[in-house]
Amino acid sequence: MLILAVRWIGIAALIVYGCLRRTLTSWIFIAMLLGAEIGHDFPNAATHLRVLALIFLRLIKTIIAPLLFGTLVVGIAGHSNLRQVGRLGLRSIIFFEIVTTIAIFLGLGAINLSKAGVGVQLPVSATDAGSVGKLSAEDTILHVFPENIAKSVADGAVLQVVVFSLIFAVALAMLSEEKRRPMLAFCESLSEVMFKFTNIVMYMAPLGVGAAVAYTVGHTGLAVLGSLVQLLLTLYATLIVFIIGILLPIALMFRVPLRVFLRAVAEPVTIAFGTASSEAALPRAMEAMEAIGVPRQIVAFVIPTGYSFNLTGSSLYLSVAAIFVAQVSGIHLSLGQQLMIMLTLMLTSKGVAGVSRAALVILLATATSTGLPTEPVFLLLGVDQLLDMGRTAVNVLGNCLAAVVMAKWEGEFAAEPASPVVAAAME
Repeated sequence: MLILAVRWIGIAALIVYGCLRRTLTSWIFIAMLLGAEIGHDFPNAATHLRVLALIFLRLIKTIIAPLLFGTLVVGIAGHSNLRQVGRLGLRSIIFFEIVTTIAIFLGLGAINLSKAGVGVQLPVSATDAGSVGKLSAEDTILHVFPENIAKSVADGAVLQVVVFSLIFAVALAMLSEEKRRPMLAFCESLSEVMFKFTNIVMYMAPLGVGAAVAYTVGHTGLAVLGSLVQLLLTLYATLIVFIIGILLPIALMFRVPLRVFLRAVAEPVTIAFGTASSEAALPRAMEAMEAIGVPRQIVAFVIPTGYSFNLTGSSLYLSVAAIFVAQVSGIHLSLGQQLMIMLTLMLTSKGVAGVSRAALVILLATATSTGLPTEPVFLLLGVDQLLDMGRTAVNVLGNCLAAVVMAKWEGEFAAEPASPVVAAAME
């Protein structure tokens, strides 16, 4: 009884702390702990809280299709200069796709090795009885392409929405400026509205997370919290391996001056880690890369484009998280099914770096599209801030490296810093 009282006193203290901080992240963390306590102490009552999690889940699902459509169209058609810069655009996209694909498969290998989610069997109702469909090779290929975009949206076939958006964006980019501008303005407005929509829905996140955790703990016990810690360790260990095993060899291959580069990226990467926001580090990252000798036109093209196509840290995290969801749900995925999930992640992760909690939206989109249960995604929200800090820092580091690599590849990397004033400030 004394231990129970101490636990609830601790929860009350955290609630007071949350009232003082007034940040969404702190409230989500507190809601996770409160939900775990309610699920442990009052498992029968926790069962009835599931409806709050389902409401939040439905609202999130409404965001996916319009958000992906708007951001992908703007991200592709908005860069009409891709045809003008030609070679740089092609090289950048190839580089981005190779590096992010490596990141995705590295994350896939890491989570299969650590098995962070294995052993936590959620109840059937908590996993929506989800299962990954077993399709023939022909059906799998056909499932990628839409026959009716409205039906694709209604069925939650996210991969079909992505394919439609990509083709639509390419067609839009081929129009004259006069005809392209109205539709591009509409898509930009749609993207901004959906960003705000997401921010509004995220105010319900503490209720959704707390209810989902209470329901889960009420059925399975506290073992799921240990799995989250193991997931956190798996992600950070894999990010370190990615930096040392992939980004460092790329830097050496293109003869990037490591000492100068590391000194230049230290500040933007630190900003990204501390704020968990790539956008907060964008101005300083662009300024720092120009300062060490990357031409302004390359910086202005590569880094902003990389924010849509070169999210290496986020790509790695999403592959880890997707398989973690399957493991927690007790679903065994064949190699072919895992590859299908990775393909979906490669496409759905483009263009949404600006949205708050983008990983939640993309992970839910992937789960919906591939038949994975969606409720286990809520478990990740409790530690999302800690996960986000690491993956965002790697996103910024990867984009800065991409800018230098492209300048080296184009033969335009300056031997001396482009801005002596800024360079001196970094000393």
